[in-house]
Formats: sequence, structure tokens, C-alpha cells
Amino acid sequence: METKEAPSTIRLRGIRKLYQIGGETLAALDGIDLDIRRGEFAALMGPSGSGKSTLMNILGCLDRPSSGSYRLDGVEVAGLSDDALAATRNKKIGFVFQNFNLLPRISALENVALPLVYAGIRKRERVQRAAEMLAAVGLSDRGQHLPSELSGGQRQRVAIARALVNDPHIIMADEPTGNLDTKSTKEIMDIFETMHEKGHTIILVTHEPEIALRASRQLLVRDGKITRDEGKGVVMDVSSWR
Repeated sequence: METKEAPSTIRLRGIRKLYQIGGETLAALDGIDLDIRRGEFAALMGPSGSGKSTLMNILGCLDRPSSGSYRLDGVEVAGLSDDALAATRNKKIGFVFQNFNLLPRISALENVALPLVYAGIRKRERVQRAAEMLAAVGLSDRGQHLPSELSGGQRQRVAIARALVNDPHIIMADEPTGNLDTKSTKEIMDIFETMHEKGHTIILVTHEPEIALRASRQLLVRDGKITRDEGKGVVMDVSSWR
């Protein structure tokens, strides 16, 4: 019996990102075609300067391509106004960063609730939903702690809770384990796998092959192009990256 494939939530065609440096034009992305289906767990890999972070910024609606088509859930977003792009980003995408990007002077609970403030959710509901997300990542007893009072792994779990609080179906994670020890790295990747099992679409940027292998799909970006696209369990040769 055939299994029906999930629809593409992300569809890129001919995506280019150009920068003017001095008198030259640099193509950070040079004709990217990519489909990511709803519920996929994809890892973007590549050496420094390969274009993977530029690609992540475009996928996350943080930047616009110079040319090409980006359809997100069937809607062309490359040409949206700044306000419309921000609204789309807040509704559909949650972000997790290497440096956590938590506000240092407010509690973990308040950090998690921030996206709900921007979404216009009332305070009582914000607090309830933020507390539920902290409990989901194992930090129900750390809600009133400042980020400086938490370990690196705990701060990243707060960041994941913040990314999930608006219930976006896409999670973008940029080197989320880059500042963590081995134990915390495993805990964070276990959370991502649980999110994937629950149906979230996850796109993770990493330079670590062992982290990429936790994803169901690995994409190698080099010189602004996707040069390899593999399924789970394939170990890419990265000896020439560095």
C-alpha cells in the first residue's frame, strides 16, 4: 500500500542572494531549488562561507532573496511587505539560536512568553502557555530564574520553549548545540527529535556531522548551492571543509 507524501511546506525555486562588495557582485546563494515537506527534519551542513546561514535567514523570513520564488505553505513570501513578512514569521516559524538570544533582565517564563506579547495574547494566557512550554522541556521549576542563573543547556531549553510557545509548525535552529557540552547537546537533540515525532518541521544548521545524523535528511551547501541531499544514516565526507 502506497503512503501519501506530506505536502511541501517550503518550496524554493531559483533562489539567489547577491551582495555588492567593492566593485564586485558576490552570489551568496546561486540558484537554490529546494522542497521541504511538512514534518521533515532537515540538517543544513557546510563550511564557513558556504551560504548555509544566508539560506537559513531566507527560509526563516529574516531576509529576502535577490531573485527567485519562495512559497511557504503555498504563499509566495519573497515579495511580501516588511509587516506581512514579520506576521508570517511570528505565526509560522520558531527560532532557536546558538547564543540563546534570551533577554538577560527578565525571567525564563517572561522570555518564553515574549512571542505571545507580539501576537497580542492576554497576560493570563501568556503566563499559562509559557509555563506549559517550560514544563514540556523539563524546566517547570526554573520559570522565575534569570538566564544568568541557568546553565547553558537550561538556557537553550528556555529558547526552545520560546520557539514553541506560539505553536509554529516550523522550527529553525542555527547551531543550537554549538555552545553546549556533550550531555546538554544530547538532551537538546532529544528534544528536537521529540518535536519531530510530534509533527514539527525542523531545519537545523550545523557544522557537526554527528548532529546532522540525528536529522532525517542532510543537505550539504557549498559555494551557494546545494551539492548533496541525503537521507538519514548517510555519513557525508566533510574532510575537505576546513
